[in-house]
Amino acid sequence: MDEFDVARRTYEPLTQSVRRLVDTTIRTEVDENTVTKARVLIEEACRLLSEKLVPGSFGVRQAGDGRVMPWGNVAIGLRNPVAPPLVIQRAPDGSVWCEADLGAAYEGPPGCVHGGITALVLDQLLGATAHRLGEPAFTGTLTVRYLRPTPLGRVQGTARVERHKGVKTFATGQITVAGDVTVMAEGVFIRPRMHP
Repeated sequence: MDEFDVARRTYEPLTQSVRRLVDTTIRTEVDENTVTKARVLIEEACRLLSEKLVPGSFGVRQAGDGRVMPWGNVAIGLRNPVAPPLVIQRAPDGSVWCEADLGAAYEGPPGCVHGGITALVLDQLLGATAHRLGEPAFTGTLTVRYLRPTPLGRVQGTARVERHKGVKTFATGQITVAGDVTVMAEGVFIRPRMHP
């Protein structure tokens, strides 16, 4: 098993446990004594995990075989319990898609996903279509249209490139729930000029 797979096997279950903890923290109705006991256990877990920390953010790392590990990323980070996480799939035509479970941690209006979270999902998807091998692209503009509330639960996202013009890529995408479009977006993504 290589470095990438060992790291994934080690940290992905931890991240999933913290996601469950976040969801449970939001929805629990246990008594004060139980909350106090749980808090002591959580503080102990934090102490153990803090014995060795990287300074600053996780950033983007590469495994020895060149695979990229953007595991701190807020949308796709395998080690970021805030991330849904999005597992983005690429179709042969260059379009991308994903499915994600957006539960209690992503709530805005009661029973619905916060609009900022749907914008995050679309920003990541549209950006993934604009990214070319070895050429990152950064969001220049993102225009989001909210057609109807997005209920909490399973959502699907899709995005595709409309056109390229110089260093700019124009992309569109949408979020659907059970076949109904809830949010649409258009974005302009810019590949930075590399300076020597």
